[in-house]
Amino acid sequence: MKVAVPTRNGVVDEHFGHCDTFTVFSVGSGSAIENAEIVPSAQGCGCHSNIAATLKEKGVDVMLAGNMGDGALNMLAGHGIQVFRGCSGDARQLVENFLNGKVEDSGQECHHHHGHEDGHTCNH
Repeated sequence: MKVAVPTRNGVVDEHFGHCDTFTVFSVGSGSAIENAEIVPSAQGCGCHSNIAATLKEKGVDVMLAGNMGDGALNMLAGHGIQVFRGCSGDARQLVENFLNGKVEDSGQECHHHHGHEDGHTCNH
């Protein structure tokens, strides 16, 4: 199994579409992390990029993310990638928690509003 996390400096980046990188963790048969690969993020909004196809080509099955909109969620699901939203903190610890059954999808989505400094904000 492979688990991807949108990251910035080793922690979950709360904005899926604007993260620096994706860290892809390979999980062995014993539910232990075997290695981690850094995948550069595509430029632009996550839902308008080809990141779902790129991650699927790398064998990603699960995305553990902070916040994302419906477009990105649907794009990932369309590529067979299961998404868990509402995640935060150290990426490696997050994946370990996921493997131990301690991560659930928050069900919260990111709503985009114009007029803010970066053009995006997330409401919870």
